[in-house]
Amino acid sequence: MERDPLFLFAGIHFNRKKFAGDFARFRERIDLVENSSLLETSAVEREEATVPAKKRKRKAVSASGTVEGFSVFKSSKSAPTSVVELKETDEDGHLKGRKEMYRQMERDAILRKKHNVHVSGSNVPSPLQDFAELRTRFKCKSYLLRNIAELGFKEPTPIQRQAIPVLLSGRECFACAPTGSGKTLAFVCPMLMKLKHASKEGIRAVILCPTKELAAQTTRECRKLARGNKFRIKLMTKALVTNPDLSKLRCDILISTPLRLRLAIKNRKMNLSRVEYLVLDESDKLFELGLVKQIDFVVKACSNPSIVRSLFSATLPDYVEELARTIMHDAIRVIVGRKNTASESIKQKLVFAGSEEGKLLALRQSFAESLNPPVLIFVQSKERAKELYGELALDNIRASVIHSDLSQVQRENAVDDFRAGKTWVLIATDVIARGMDFKGVNCVINYDFPDSAAAYIHRIGRSGRAGRSGEAITFYTEDDIPYLRNIANVMTASGCEVPSWIMALTKTKWKKHRPKRESISTKPKDEIA
Repeated sequence: MERDPLFLFAGIHFNRKKFAGDFARFRERIDLVENSSLLETSAVEREEATVPAKKRKRKAVSASGTVEGFSVFKSSKSAPTSVVELKETDEDGHLKGRKEMYRQMERDAILRKKHNVHVSGSNVPSPLQDFAELRTRFKCKSYLLRNIAELGFKEPTPIQRQAIPVLLSGRECFACAPTGSGKTLAFVCPMLMKLKHASKEGIRAVILCPTKELAAQTTRECRKLARGNKFRIKLMTKALVTNPDLSKLRCDILISTPLRLRLAIKNRKMNLSRVEYLVLDESDKLFELGLVKQIDFVVKACSNPSIVRSLFSATLPDYVEELARTIMHDAIRVIVGRKNTASESIKQKLVFAGSEEGKLLALRQSFAESLNPPVLIFVQSKERAKELYGELALDNIRASVIHSDLSQVQRENAVDDFRAGKTWVLIATDVIARGMDFKGVNCVINYDFPDSAAAYIHRIGRSGRAGRSGEAITFYTEDDIPYLRNIANVMTASGCEVPSWIMALTKTKWKKHRPKRESISTKPKDEIA
């Protein structure tokens, strides 16, 4: 007959009510002991039973007070690992994991601080140390790393360090970084990595840009990065919009302005239900009142429940953030430098010209002393762009002009000639103030005072790109003085010196500052006609 293991406690009186918990634990331990151990320990217990009663009682009390997890049977060699030992091992491993996690968080914080990157959101992925990490950490294809190197990117810029891991982890984000900081690569690179290869399943990614020029530039950059893969990257042109049937368009990445894409969707020519990635480039411009409805239409058309949306811009006003949060889920916010500031590599200067006539004299004097092309000049309207172009043509300066009255071909030619160095000076409205990448622009001149701080930041951002130095000169007249403090604040935030009297001016709330100005043209009115 098989004995109950409790025979070991024969001769010992237990107050079961008092020591109920201890008794239960002893029984649990005994059940775990193998038969061979039971025989060995029973002999020990029988020997202890011969001890006088007084001592036996002390032994019993001592046994009942045994610490949980330690074996009662000291001589047992085959007893399994105790519960506490296992628990301690588990806790030790857990502690090591937590310590490593804290170390990684500390390393991430140091790297972000070094590159002036500020993030907010839950579980933000670690930033990139270098581009080689794309291969080791995210299994990036060799063709993409080769293209990145050929484009001259030796190490990630601050926005690329953080935005690329965020998008590769499948998180939505809105990012704000200075002009010329490599935002295009920051959203195109993870897009190409996630799409992996060309497909016949329809449009899988959409990039929205506020202007046709920026859309064309983004298309060129996408194709450069995708070289070596068979991705179908298309620009939504006027000819493509008029296509009678776009439902079977073979396209992986589509780049467009909001209006053209809305027309294509509205005519039921295009299906965006498979879109996996939606990027709003220069998002603050896209969320202006005139474009909000078009953007909303496109966002609703991209009905894939697993879509990843991202917003990129050099300026991120609060109202844009609020709108962004209504369409995005668990998004991560990435800010490089101070929010809504100009690049620190641009030397900024304010010049009082007094009047419209004074502006033209100051410009001519500046060119006579040192014309260091390429130079970009911004004015507030297409009429003024035409007038200034006429004045510079009289001075035999190789100038060109771009505005909305020109055809698409004429605008593209003006930009191409400026990029190629055929023209030294390009006169423009704000149509090319955003996102356009002109390599090596030495100077930006705000001939007409900008109508907002954001417009100022984007205008001067055509210079000092990709770490190069640049110069920005802003003319102002008596009419512009009420808004001077607003621009001065942007200048001081980026490290430029501003006269104390300007900083003492009252800050005026921005409106669209486009006062009616006198004509630039010095020709008699009868000759202009």
